[in-house]
Amino acid sequence: MRLWHYRIVPALPNSQLVAQWRELNSIFTKRPNHILINYVYASDKVDVHYYSLIVINELKKRGYNVHLEHLMGFCTGLTREQLEITPENNPDFVPFKGIHTPEYATICYYNLLEKFRRGQKDFSSAEMNRIYEITKKENQE
Repeated sequence: MRLWHYRIVPALPNSQLVAQWRELNSIFTKRPNHILINYVYASDKVDVHYYSLIVINELKKRGYNVHLEHLMGFCTGLTREQLEITPENNPDFVPFKGIHTPEYATICYYNLLEKFRRGQKDFSSAEMNRIYEITKKENQE
């Protein structure tokens, strides 16, 4: 269980992207105790909402149908202003600041690289190169 670095999400292979949405829905409904995602529960719900919208936007771009009822339930209590903090309105917002760091981008890159090298079927060299470039840029900023 992992939430991929927010900047890597648009480059994820389909299987990882769909799995990310499943993991988010599990967080919204079951709130599992897992060392790689426990930070989410201590984070501001605005971070969860913003990150979820990144995933949702990418799923929609790829033609997936997305049901939002679990997200809406999780984000109950957010103000209108908080709900307006979106990737479209606030492209420079950093969700999970202090956690989704350049180092975390590198950790995610190597995790995905291992999946690629082990033969995950929906991974292309071009996708892996795109993830590498995103990670490299993240570490240069």
